Amino acid sequence: MKFLIILAVSVVAGVFSGEHLHSFMAGFGIASLAVGTAYWLAFRATRYPQLAFMLLLTGLMAKMGVTVAGVMWGLENQVINSPLVFALSYLFFSIVATYGYFKLREYQLTRLETVKFANA
Repeated sequence: MKFLIILAVSVVAGVFSGEHLHSFMAGFGIASLAVGTAYWLAFRATRYPQLAFMLLLTGLMAKMGVTVAGVMWGLENQVINSPLVFALSYLFFSIVATYGYFKLREYQLTRLETVKFANA
């Protein structure tokens, strides 16, 4: 149900931002890449718990770096022609991508526990 709501809101927002679709897609791409990079770095902490804080900070810095580089690229190539549409889509897709990655992590941990329980 949540997936359908996210999909519906994304499609409606894309339709409403039809004149500024490039800005909308830039917000989607940059947010997804930034959150994915931070997720990939931060969740290495489960393998190395003594480095958890450093990996979280590294993930935060990577997210900021990807965001700044993406916005600079988008402005330089005139992909972002509406800052408001870009900012709203970046905010929305940053939240959605974070939700998606945490759901993925929850699924992976549940599956790992199931395999451990079956082998025990």
